[in-house]
Amino acid sequence: MSGLYTKRRRRPEINLVPLIDVLVMMIFFAFVTMQFKSMTTMNLTLPKVETAGKSELKDSLTITIHKSGEYNLGENAASVPIEAVERVAEETSRVTKDITVLIRSDENTELKYITAAMDACRRVGLNKIRLQSK
Repeated sequence: MSGLYTKRRRRPEINLVPLIDVLVMMIFFAFVTMQFKSMTTMNLTLPKVETAGKSELKDSLTITIHKSGEYNLGENAASVPIEAVERVAEETSRVTKDITVLIRSDENTELKYITAAMDACRRVGLNKIRLQSK
């Protein structure tokens, strides 16, 4: 009788409770030891682009920004407020959203004027924006 009776091996299984405990402790340790530092800003002076090519773009909307914050649309246009830039960008986007916007600015122009023009164009879907350098 003893020869007919064979003992079956138990199927191996992994006990997940200790693994989950270790994982929870590692996450808890990571949160406790994590350091939250505030971001600091850097004062940068951006260099001139010596190797820039010519900006010869056909079918482009040109926005010129003076260091005083005045905007000009086109080559020899009069000064316009930022609201006029937004209106022209909106009218242009109705025709085509595939047009390139060329932003030309003085090297001493404040960044807020340049970003205002870029935001005005992006709000209406004009995303091909190029900055002209010297």
